[in-house]
Amino acid sequence: MAAEWYVLVEEDTKRAERADGKSLDLYRWKLTAAHPIDGNEAQALAAAEDAALNHLPERLARHARPGDEPARQAFRAQDGAWFVLLKQRHRQCHMRVTAARLAHTTEEKEAPPRSLKDKLRSALDGPQPLPKQWAPPTGIDRPGKS
Repeated sequence: MAAEWYVLVEEDTKRAERADGKSLDLYRWKLTAAHPIDGNEAQALAAAEDAALNHLPERLARHARPGDEPARQAFRAQDGAWFVLLKQRHRQCHMRVTAARLAHTTEEKEAPPRSLKDKLRSALDGPQPLPKQWAPPTGIDRPGKS
């Protein structure tokens, strides 16, 4: 598989909830964009920097007027990721921009439809057990372990 580079943009999403008579602001990171890059790692890193310095998250863009530019602080982490703090009037949001190489992909597979006989059998026998969850393999030497 050829190296496929992407610029990933994650934005914090804020949702206000009420619990026990108090208002809570709940934040969650959400992948909002995965832009494919035609080129090598250097081009992907340059595109990530451009996105960090110019991308306007939807939360601010939704309320922006023509000509508005938010205050922007962009931080570059040691691993190459960009963390950006944006402020505009009384709103603020954060985003994380990274250049990433696509390492693995699979297509979705659906099981064949069940027959009436199988549906009746499962109604009488109960649901089938869930698939076994992933666990780290045993017997592999791990760095730092003796």
